[in-house]
Amino acid sequence: MGDRLKQLGLYPSEPGKGKNVWTCIGYLLSFRDSDVVAIHDCDIVTYERHMLTRLIYPIINPHLPYLLSKGFYPRVGDNVMNGRVSRLLVSPLLLALKKVIGDRDYIDFLRAFRYPLSGEVAMRVSTLPDLRIPSDWGLEVGMLSEAWRNLAPKSVCQVEIADNYDHKHQDLSPEDAAAGLNRMATDICKSVFRKLAADGTVFTMNIFRTLKATYYRTALDLLEHYSADAAMNGITIDRHKEEASIEMFAEAIMRAGQAFLDSPFESPFIADWSRVHSADPGFIDDLRAALDQDKALL
Repeated sequence: MGDRLKQLGLYPSEPGKGKNVWTCIGYLLSFRDSDVVAIHDCDIVTYERHMLTRLIYPIINPHLPYLLSKGFYPRVGDNVMNGRVSRLLVSPLLLALKKVIGDRDYIDFLRAFRYPLSGEVAMRVSTLPDLRIPSDWGLEVGMLSEAWRNLAPKSVCQVEIADNYDHKHQDLSPEDAAAGLNRMATDICKSVFRKLAADGTVFTMNIFRTLKATYYRTALDLLEHYSADAAMNGITIDRHKEEASIEMFAEAIMRAGQAFLDSPFESPFIADWSRVHSADPGFIDDLRAALDQDKALL
């Protein structure tokens, strides 16, 4: 199957979460019998069945107008404040972008989400053929970007799906830019920069330098709020590790900015399934047959 896509120039060459989700979407579409799809992380250590029910309810309820539902939840486990990438990178980065490049509807859209990096999202299957899946670790932000491009704001909602949520944590990997949260941070930043550029924002290295400085100051200010919040609720927070994370994320912003400027023609998305179907109308059915054959061998 991969050779057929390679001949068409549509093969998702980079392995990872994005490619996995993209393949699963193609397999689902081949059945032509589903109205709603839910995607959620598979490493949730506090998983309960009602999480899925809460996530999909706004989509399956015929009296509600929503086409996409984004899950959120508190990120506190064992009295420790988690969610480092969201708290220490995404939130201050979006604030810094508003200061540096001005107001953008896209930035306001992302800031409206309580937890934009959650892996839990449900949507109508009718939205999937035109959904462009990011090929790197910017999957969650990339999917929200597609929702902003394709859907009316009133058709998107967010819902609290758990009172207690925890999953396996990735290493920070400050010494390796290609691993752990270090790579994730870079890919998230690139995803945001690409979307803003596609919306008409002009980036230069001087802008990225200013953005890094503004981000760093904004993140430290937010850290004061997090520390006060932790103290008031009896939660542990390690200021040294938090500031070390901010320093690493600041470098990730510069690394993402340099990568964006060096490869302006890089395609950040896997081809959507509408394009695959147009290029090879029989591919989706053959994909299903191949995967069913693999399942039979297990």
